[in-house]
Amino acid sequence: MDLILQELGAGISDPQQFARVVIRLVAAALVGAIIGLQRQRAHKPAGLRTHMLVSLGSAVFVLVPLELHVPVGEIGRVIQGVAAGIGFIGAGAILKRTDEGDVQGLTTAAGIWLTAAVGVAIGLGEIGIAVMATLLSWFILSVVAQIERRLDSKD
Repeated sequence: MDLILQELGAGISDPQQFARVVIRLVAAALVGAIIGLQRQRAHKPAGLRTHMLVSLGSAVFVLVPLELHVPVGEIGRVIQGVAAGIGFIGAGAILKRTDEGDVQGLTTAAGIWLTAAVGVAIGLGEIGIAVMATLLSWFILSVVAQIERRLDSKD
């Protein structure tokens, strides 16, 4: 039983560190939920759960090496890997139709990419930047989308 408790608490030396990790992981899931909820309500293929998982996963990818005191340069490589890897998920959301210029899913792919970036920011402890980026993304996906539809309907 002691071995199990040691393994579960490995890398977490004190209650303050544990609280910091929990706050960051919960924050990552919540900001992912904000972006994902907007996409869910717009009936897009990548919705609430997808965005929550992308943000949370991105936070974990940078939080673990950070908590292990990996050098900053190495964490930069992890971030590069997250940014490149998430591109593959985003690429799966993009569909090219047979009509010239008819491409769908670019906004979904960009949203997934942004959600990963927000998760990375939170994993690094930059919750304020992540919240601001999340609010701006909600504005772009909701308000700017309505403006765009109005402009398109006038054409």
